[in-house]
Amino acid sequence: MNNSVHCFCGSTISFEDCCQKYINGSQKTPTALALMKSRYSAYATHQADYLFDTTHISQRKYYSKADILNWATANEWQKLEIISFTETTVEFKAYFLDKNKTAQVHYEFSTFKQENGNWFYVDGKFE
Repeated sequence: MNNSVHCFCGSTISFEDCCQKYINGSQKTPTALALMKSRYSAYATHQADYLFDTTHISQRKYYSKADILNWATANEWQKLEIISFTETTVEFKAYFLDKNKTAQVHYEFSTFKQENGNWFYVDGKFE
């Protein structure tokens, strides 16, 4: 994907004007949906620190930056499809090619929580 044309999250604006400002910390994500989209872009750009740091502290013990980075780099991220969302949930499909270049779809119904003005990924139900 040419990120100068569109953001990895599927927005019609550039990565620089969309998700990058959240990933680099220059702005806070305003909604759970914005956090989810920026986390997808972080997978596509291999930003394990951002993914770990935006995981709710109660859930971080289940993740490691090394595992996150491995998952991010082992796959070629194709597109994000938002199915539905509320103030604290996002249902989505993430399309990617695995290490064998086989098309895969990751379905998730994610839950998010806002604390002290910051949004965090809590958990997800997978199909």
